[in-house]
Amino acid sequence: MKKIKNRSAGVASSASKAHKSVEPVAPNYVTCPAAPTSVWINLFALAMSLAAVVWLREYGQELAVKTQSLVIVAVALALPIIVLEWLFLKPYRNSSAGLDFRRKNHSLRRTAVKLLGFYLAVGSVAFVYWLFPEYHGSFYDNYFYVVRSVLPWWMLLAVPYFYLLDGAMTQPKDSYWQLGSFLLGNRKGVSGKAIGQLYLGWLVKLFFLPLMFVYLGNNLNTLLNFDLDRLFGSFKAVFDFTFNFLFYIDLLFVTVGYVCTLRLFDSHIRTAEPSFLGWGVALIGYQPFWSLFSGTYLKYDDAPAWGFWFWDTPMMYGAWGTVILLLIAIYVWASIPFGIRFSNLTHRGILTNGPYRFTKHPAYISKNISWWMISMPFMVSVSGPEALRHSLLLLLVNFIYFMRARTEERHLSWDPTYVTYARYIEQHGSFAFLGRWFPILRFGNGRLFNQGDEVPPAEPLVSAASTAQPSQAGA
Repeated sequence: MKKIKNRSAGVASSASKAHKSVEPVAPNYVTCPAAPTSVWINLFALAMSLAAVVWLREYGQELAVKTQSLVIVAVALALPIIVLEWLFLKPYRNSSAGLDFRRKNHSLRRTAVKLLGFYLAVGSVAFVYWLFPEYHGSFYDNYFYVVRSVLPWWMLLAVPYFYLLDGAMTQPKDSYWQLGSFLLGNRKGVSGKAIGQLYLGWLVKLFFLPLMFVYLGNNLNTLLNFDLDRLFGSFKAVFDFTFNFLFYIDLLFVTVGYVCTLRLFDSHIRTAEPSFLGWGVALIGYQPFWSLFSGTYLKYDDAPAWGFWFWDTPMMYGAWGTVILLLIAIYVWASIPFGIRFSNLTHRGILTNGPYRFTKHPAYISKNISWWMISMPFMVSVSGPEALRHSLLLLLVNFIYFMRARTEERHLSWDPTYVTYARYIEQHGSFAFLGRWFPILRFGNGRLFNQGDEVPPAEPLVSAASTAQPSQAGA
């Protein structure tokens, strides 16, 4: 791997060997790795999907909003990204894809074993949905309606897809093959860790996809039925529309990301978060777990929110609401670079473009600040101690997201590309000063925190030339 070395040399003086002059060591400089996605491609695809929304408002009234219309806007986003990336970025050539179509190493037997593993994984997901009461209510009805419509075709198309990729894979005995081999009683070459990672990836999808699908359907329904005439003369209507619209965009990329986990487009899941801590701090922020923890321990927002305090002062109401929308816009801006690769708790490509050029966690930072401005826990009117209690509870929520960020960094540090990216942000990021003030907050490189001996290396881990190929995924 090509490296850029800092040179230092001791030069003996001609007058006396007792004195040596040493050239100053050049400061460390790490170049930012290339991103696996294009923000411009993703923005173009978003424009196509929003055009589909306009079409649905005008001509798609007869379609079911939370199923058929939702599928239309999702396909309108995913298809342009897939096609344009294929033409311009050529993701199938990335080393992380593990594909070489010059190979002709097809094996019907190996493909059959992989399909067995795949069908077993899908069957395991179906069993989980059947087992737990959470998925038996009406909340997920629209999601399961789409799944039942798509599943037969998905199972059928898996046959040529697995056969095509099997012949091109540089390491064809993947986790599906290992799971299928294990089921057939063949333990040779089977890794329990690989099978465990496969199931963790499917666990991520089975939990998050139905949740995001339902939320996206709700936001799309609001978007399609919103009376745009209300936007004239009412900042509250502008705020409500923009708030829903921004989260609609976020959920659109999120939902598409959970669906499009395909090696052919180098958007597959490489690894999933392996620790209970990482899963715990991630899942606590989502239903049904959030209702349990927020209602019992973290209820910081049961007092009047920001609109209550500024309703009688229109100028302050507009200014405060605008800042909230800007923070949410940053949060959504952080979702757009993912393209078809968004996913919590998984590793699907190291993002270094968009807001990730400035900080490793733009979404978490903007979202947590917005909660302070929306709930305003420090403005509880009952008493000072009550305001303090609410503020401390929100600080606990902020700490959960801080730990979520650290566990993600620890997981992604398995990839040398992320280590290089983290070093770059440590030098050039918008919040690099925090690492200088508080060394424990520096990138831990496999640890949750910098333990004092974690010092930036004397030379960059990789050069710009060696990071031209996108590596694996970041969530």
